[in-house]
Amino acid sequence: METVLSIQKISKQYGKIQAVKELSIEVAKGQIFGILGPNGSGKTTTLSIILDLIRANKGRYRWFGEEPSSESRKRIGSVIENPNFFPYLNPVENLKIVADIKDLDYGDIDRVLHLTGLYERRKSKFKTFSFGMKQRLAIASAMLGNPEVLILDEPTNGLDPQGIAHIRNLILLVASQGTTIILASHLLDEVQKICSHVAVLNKGVKLFDGKVSEVLAISDSFELGADNREALIQAISNYPGFKSLDSSKEILQVLFKEDVVNPGKINSYLFSHGITLYHLSERKRSLEQHFLELLQNNQ
Repeated sequence: METVLSIQKISKQYGKIQAVKELSIEVAKGQIFGILGPNGSGKTTTLSIILDLIRANKGRYRWFGEEPSSESRKRIGSVIENPNFFPYLNPVENLKIVADIKDLDYGDIDRVLHLTGLYERRKSKFKTFSFGMKQRLAIASAMLGNPEVLILDEPTNGLDPQGIAHIRNLILLVASQGTTIILASHLLDEVQKICSHVAVLNKGVKLFDGKVSEVLAISDSFELGADNREALIQAISNYPGFKSLDSSKEILQVLFKEDVVNPGKINSYLFSHGITLYHLSERKRSLEQHFLELLQNNQ
């Protein structure tokens, strides 16, 4: 798969504060890549470095297999700060100014307004827009010229549920048309719903990097039920990888140390100990559980 962005051990320090520490990430073409972390984790610093807004103290990055250049930057659209347009101009007038700055013609303006759902409001002044509409206009401006990569910093921050849904659907629509998307967020639920891949940062350090589907496929707990609860508790407590159990309810909640536990092997193990289960349910780990566990281990 073609690599769009390669980050190799970049570090950034502000005085005594280590914003990013030896971060390495690979983003492939067509991915929706989420950079996830709490405030102060280094997300915005990382995006600012790869957009050449600030310089890293150490390390390097490459766009499209080449050293960053003015030509590679033309292939990238970005929204890093809050939407900031002329309040008394309408979307078309504001986008014409953006097109002039980017040295683009005006022929793409209608396309990006249709794409972001703002075409019907193309004659309305920017100051009349809701925050969610302003955010969509910022994405429209970044999409002018049909860039191959779109970079978004906290695209749903400060939006109401309807605004979040609009931005989420817009990101998925843009990605479906072949654009690679890199977004930073502290909202686990949105990353889980939108992203194909994720890197988790905390205090500038990468804690995890991989497919979101791999995280969601991890099973570390099961619900177990049998007529002889005491025998079940004794047997499962001796199962390899057993961590803990909650017996406060009729159905046991059993947690294992191993990342992946096979339900078939659990069933066979218990059956060999004379226990027939009437309930066996696998519980998938959420991205939130994985994220919080990573942060706890990084304290």
